[in-house]
Amino acid sequence: MTLQRTGAYATTAGVPAQPGLPARGRAAAGVAALPVVRDLRDRGGRGPRALTFAAGDLVVVSGLPGSGKSTLIARAAQGRGIDSQDARERWERRVPGFLPYAVYRPLVRLAHYAGLRRALRSGESVVVHDCGTQAWVRRWLAREAGRRGTALHLLLLDVTPGTAREGQRERGRGVSGYAFGRHRRAVGRLVRDAERGVVPRGCASAVLLDRPAASALTRIAFG
Repeated sequence: MTLQRTGAYATTAGVPAQPGLPARGRAAAGVAALPVVRDLRDRGGRGPRALTFAAGDLVVVSGLPGSGKSTLIARAAQGRGIDSQDARERWERRVPGFLPYAVYRPLVRLAHYAGLRRALRSGESVVVHDCGTQAWVRRWLAREAGRRGTALHLLLLDVTPGTAREGQRERGRGVSGYAFGRHRRAVGRLVRDAERGVVPRGCASAVLLDRPAASALTRIAFG
């Protein structure tokens, strides 16, 4: 595992265990990729403007609620973006305003995962919103990438709890203290692991982003 902190890394595709063997070739040959962690934090927004992955790859964006995952996907994703917030907003337009979200939350989640399943079956490159607590989603994406012969990549937004809470207030949607604590523990583990060069099982790479680095990104592209 390699932890890279310097230089402008705009491309994460094709990080071979054997030089010259591309991602699809590695999968076909049964050769394991060498995961790489790239740390784009603490650059004052002077990081790359684009991250480019191989066609057909999958990208999962994780971070605390309010860290800017939805904003990043909406602004930068050139592939198909799958965001649970979109499913929630569709249901909010359908149900009576007095109905608490907790009542229809299971239906929102079902709609979100059904949409994700359709996107994955299409064979397109997909950028997926992930709260960090659903490890099974990353395992699902890793299996799908393996079936395709492509790769799964993690974009990890590392912001302070205060910044995340402010983001929740700005969008008008907070989470309970209990739920936020769960998210903090899960995302904290992902960040600590990435800092020591460990990525979730099945991921080919991870990119650590602070708020300025995420704001600087204008494209998450494939090809």
